[in-house]
Amino acid sequence: MFNIVDIHIIDIVDILLVGLLVFYVYKLIRGTAAISIFLGIIILYIIWAVVKALNMSLLSEIMGQVLGVGVIAIIILFQQEIRKVLLSLGSTYIVNNEKLSIFSKLFGNKGSGMQLEALDEITAACRKMSETKTGALIVLARTSSMDFIIETGDIIDAKISRRLIENLFFKNSPLHDGAMVIADDRVVAARCTLPISENPNIPANYGMRHRAATGLSEETDACVIVVSEETGNISFVQDGHIKTMGSISELRIAIESSYRQN
Repeated sequence: MFNIVDIHIIDIVDILLVGLLVFYVYKLIRGTAAISIFLGIIILYIIWAVVKALNMSLLSEIMGQVLGVGVIAIIILFQQEIRKVLLSLGSTYIVNNEKLSIFSKLFGNKGSGMQLEALDEITAACRKMSETKTGALIVLARTSSMDFIIETGDIIDAKISRRLIENLFFKNSPLHDGAMVIADDRVVAARCTLPISENPNIPANYGMRHRAATGLSEETDACVIVVSEETGNISFVQDGHIKTMGSISELRIAIESSYRQN
């Protein structure tokens, strides 16, 4: 008589949840240097499962110990990815849950849409800096807290204006290096340091500003505007993706769309 495998509904749910979790993690780290390590861990786990099923006790014990210690290594190697996953889950759940919206206000940014006046000032400044090839790096905070970025720079806390943005990024200004942080329709800080992306797929023609913008957008839900000092091109960076803007109107639409996603 053949033994019929006893499968319950909970087993199917368990398999589906694990599959979704693996797919979600893969989607987040796809295109980054961590993808090779992630696939290596999956392959190693499959081999261990096969060895265990074949009752190869010695090899199974060795691989089990390696995988056990590997949990700590995974936390160290994937600390940025783990941070990104938690930020993504937290932001999505809290922002979409009205009962928990107070936590977003207390521990993060309000994430409200940008005022039209502020949007006009930002896009006008970007137009001018593009024409004069003035390098710029502007962080648009959404729901993720930017405190860890703001504390690396100098506090400004001023109303958004075209002239303020242009003067801060003027090449002889003491605050032109680094990023400007805009949150709740205020220029909060300048000369801030952003995390540099280690994504090997970023084209070589992009400089440190683009890598810094990508790095922050990989770790938080903030969007970043980059004005190239070499070409004057304007890029909009969100979720680790860089998109070159064909016009100021396209930049405006990109900014408005990013805030509507909250």
